[in-house]
This record gives sequence, C-alpha cells and structure tokens, in this order.
Amino acid sequence: MCGIFGTVNNRANNFNSAMEKLEHRGPDGRGEWSSDDNRVYLGHRRLSIIDPEGGKQPLSNEDETIWITFNGCIYNYVELAQSLKERGHRFKTNSDIEVIIHAYEEYGEQCVNYFIGMFAFAIWDSKKQKLFCARDRLGIKPFYYSIVEDNFIFASEIKAILATGIVERKEDAESIHQYLVFQTIANDKTLFKNVKKLLPGHYMVLDKEANILEHKKYWDVEFNIDYSRSEEDFLEELNDLLHDAVKIRLRSDVPLGAHLSGGLDSSTVVSLASQYNRTGQPLKTFTGAFSEGEQFDETKYARIVAEKCQTNYMEVYPNEMDFIESLSKIAYFMDEPSAGPGVFPQYMVSKLAADNVKVALGGQGGDEIFGGYTRYLVGYLEECLKGAIYEKNSDLASIIPNLPALKQYVPMLKYFWAEGLFESEDKRYFRLMDRSGGIQNLYSTDVFKNNQTIFSEFQKVFNGSNSDSFLNKMLYFDLKVHLPALLHVEDRTSMAVGLESRVPLLDHRIVDLVAKIPPSIKFKNGEPKYLFKQTIKNIIPEEVLNRKDKMGFPVPLQKWYRNNVGDYVKEILLDKKAKERGIFNIKELEMKINNENDFGRAIWGALSLELWFKTHIDQ
Repeated sequence: MCGIFGTVNNRANNFNSAMEKLEHRGPDGRGEWSSDDNRVYLGHRRLSIIDPEGGKQPLSNEDETIWITFNGCIYNYVELAQSLKERGHRFKTNSDIEVIIHAYEEYGEQCVNYFIGMFAFAIWDSKKQKLFCARDRLGIKPFYYSIVEDNFIFASEIKAILATGIVERKEDAESIHQYLVFQTIANDKTLFKNVKKLLPGHYMVLDKEANILEHKKYWDVEFNIDYSRSEEDFLEELNDLLHDAVKIRLRSDVPLGAHLSGGLDSSTVVSLASQYNRTGQPLKTFTGAFSEGEQFDETKYARIVAEKCQTNYMEVYPNEMDFIESLSKIAYFMDEPSAGPGVFPQYMVSKLAADNVKVALGGQGGDEIFGGYTRYLVGYLEECLKGAIYEKNSDLASIIPNLPALKQYVPMLKYFWAEGLFESEDKRYFRLMDRSGGIQNLYSTDVFKNNQTIFSEFQKVFNGSNSDSFLNKMLYFDLKVHLPALLHVEDRTSMAVGLESRVPLLDHRIVDLVAKIPPSIKFKNGEPKYLFKQTIKNIIPEEVLNRKDKMGFPVPLQKWYRNNVGDYVKEILLDKKAKERGIFNIKELEMKINNENDFGRAIWGALSLELWFKTHIDQ
C-alpha cells in the first residue's frame, strides 16, 4: 500500500510539497523518476509489504522504456509471474509491481483484466509516448486527477494535487449538494472544483501533451442471470471462491492481522484467515467498541469468534476526548467529508492494528454484494405489495416470516410510505437513499437549487445496469456509489496510520458470480444475505450466524453531545468563519445545535462539511 503522484506536460522540477503530503501512505520509502525532457514525473511513497527490498518504485522494465508508480496489491502475482516467465519475460524482483509491467508489455491496456486485487497505477510508455492510468474494478484504491492549463496531475489523495499550487482550492457547489443528499458523490466529480476521480473499473490513456486519448470502462457488474443452475451449485462455487479470496490475501512478507467486529462479514474473513494462517503464530484480530452501553458494544460476538479461531484478540474503547482530539486529523486525512461518524471508531481500530501489524484483512463489501441492508427488504416489500394488489407475480406470502426484521425501522417505513407509494423504481430508491430530508432548512436556499440535476445523476447509475430486477438495481447503485464511499473511509483511516487494508469479500470473482445468481436465490423469501448465510453456516459460530442485533459500529454521540462534544460542535459550527461562509442558514443551525438533545445526522453532516472547509479550503 502506497501513495502515488505524477504529472504530464508540467515542466516544474520541484514536487516536494506534493510528495510530503503522501508521506503517511508510504513511510518506508520515497522514489522519483522524470523523463529526460522533464515533461513526465512519477513519484512514489512506499509502505513495504511484498518484496521489501526489490519492490522499490518507480520501477521499470529491463530497458527502462516503461516506468510505473503503483498503489495496491495484485494477489495473484505468483501465478501471473509464472505465466509471464513462460512467455519469455525476465523478472528482476519478486514483487507484484513488476508483474504489472510485464503484463502491460504482453497484453497492453487489457492487462487490467488479468489482475485479482486492488490497484491504482500510472505507467509511462516512452516508446509510445503515452501514460496509461488504471483503477481497480470496485474502487478499493483511489485515483484523483486534474487537468489545468494542459497540465495533467494525478495522486492517491487530493491534498497532494492541491499542494502543487497549480489547482485552485475552490469548492464545487453541485458536488456539495450531492454530498448532502447521498453523503457521497455519484459521478466522477469531487467536492473540489477541477479535481476528478477515475471511476472504479476504468482506465485512461494520455499523450505527452496531456490530451486524453482514451477513457474507458473495462469492467462492470453484469447481471447475466443463470437460471440453469441450482442453489447447491451456486453455494459450492461461492464457498470455493470465499476460501481462495481469503487465502491469496494472506500473501505478505510482513506481519498480518484482521479486523473483527462480530458481524457476519468480518467473522467469516477471520475464520477463513485463521484456517489458512501458516505463520505458526495466532492471527492477531482487532476490535473496537464503546463503554456507553450494550447498544454500542459488539465485543460479545467478536470474542466468541476470537475464541473459536484462537486468535490473539485485542480491543480498543475510544472515548469522547479521543473523538474531539481526532476529528480534525480525520478531516485532514479524508480530503472530503465522510458519510457518517463511523469513520472515527474505524480510525481508532486502525491505529490499534497499525501498532501490531502492517496488513489487516476486513469484511467490507458483504452488504452491497449479498443484499445485507434492511432498505433492500423495505424496497422489496413495496414491490411485493404492488404485485399482489395489481395481480402480478408477487412473493408477498414468502417474505412474511422475515418482516419482523423491520421492527426497529418503523420510522423509516413511515417516511418511505408517506408519499410516492408505488411510483417508479428509481424514484422509490432515490427516496430511500436521499439523506437531505429534514436538513434543507439548515442551509442557504442556493445549496439545494438543483434537485432535478441530482436526481438525474442518480438515475444514470440506478438504471445503468443490464438488469430489470429491483433488487439488482438497488445493489448496482450501492456497488457503484455507496460502496466507494465506504472504501474511501477504509483507505484513508488505514493509510493515515501506515496500515494496508485488504478486503477479500470484494474479490471481483465473487461479485461476478453473485451477479449471475437469480434474486429469488440470493435474497430468498426477502431474507437479507440468504445465500451468504447458507454458505458460511459451517464456517462461523452459530451465535454470530443467527444474531438479530446488527449494529454497524454506532457511535454514542447522543450521549457525548451533552458533554464536551456539544461545546466542540458549537465552537466549529458557530464561529465567525462558518457564519460568513454563506453555506449555512445560521439562525436555523444555531437553533438546531442548541435545542437538539440527540446528536443527529443533521448536525453530523454540517460538522463534517464545515471541518472540510476549514481544513482544505480556508487555508
């Protein structure tokens, strides 16, 4: 795991400030390369994981006509290296980085289709005088870029691009609107004007004048449903893929551990990792919780898994002073506002992990792949009701046993069905995903003036798959928009402390398989994660498999808000700069802050946005 930076068509010689901004991503080393005419610069900050001695970057091929700066890990590098050697390629290292170079020599831009892993890289091909940039299929690793006055600048983090002084520090009004609606951005924009992100599953090719010659989507989730296979067939293949996905992600030349929340996903990863652990030492696992009550503490389940797997189990219990002391740091590392306060405990658990290992496996992605969120059941229920009323195909009777899962989501149901019942699928899911309800009065009227534009961006993604299934459309949107926001948090909270995070459930082979499975099997009778649970029922403890109190790492901000956190929030949101900004309706915001007993989503969104302004724009 590393930090990458580079430019094309920029003749400046000093990119020291940009490289310094990425030091936390790669504390083990720094490398730089420039073309003879100084028109191309590649920089690299290294966190040494595989072949610590040989994998220094930027790295070249034998005749130094191809150079790469790379962030991530290619897990099938052993097999690819052997295949490429059989085709005549000669290797000078044992690193996964060199595999990318030779795969590019052999397959050109199509090399990305051979990689199992997470990656963001740029390759300069001096013979073709072209820069090839690519990002992994699910967007696990970040790639940002800017084109200003014929300069192409790219980096792992936006702060490095801004540090060049070439790109203006200016907010993008439409993106701020999107953030407040979705708590992320659904297209290739960022909150910074003139800074974009290369979308997951895409690559770009540029010439030496920084002209984009090709911008292509090389991978997508394809819902080509296979009705010829049985549930048992799918279970067998999924089981094999889960085992292999975890097994190859244990390849490391440095100490490795795993996050363990006590949920289905992380428990599965830990159980399989313990099974394939060949180090001779117990797998180290890391868990976080809060001491403010059982509703903030899942350690009971995490300990059950740790005991069964005989891991070296470690816990951290952050408190409100940790929150106050960490939030500005987190805002700096994140570059953009985070979707929710879960970024704080995730950062604290990453710190614990980084004190003990350099690589940590996690369970990210299970909900988006296998249908784990309650909102899928809410949307599915409405479709079943609609089908029953209009005498179309309906699974209403079959989902009744799973409806008790909605008990604690009655407020969501009231809101969801308050208007628009039985409208089009895109309008209904937009209503479920719209986070701006109840907060618009806290902002100036200009902020929410482009609602139709936001919905249009939503529609492009939601209706962008090849599926006519409502469930698959929901899953597709979340894989394309919601999941990258979570992976943004995953990347930044781990990289902030020099930790490599690996997410086995997001192996693209698993995503491809699950996309083929009929919704009636993977979401059978409206049961969230049905197929996944059937696959792992002999892998994880029964107490974890059958638990009904899924938490999602809640933070006790409601309680803390009445103490020091409340004063901290007022200090951030009601200072002179915030009042002059023109974003907030200060009168309504002040009333909300002073009268809200519970720290809600409205205050969190405003706090995150104002911290972003203070950290990244005001300076």
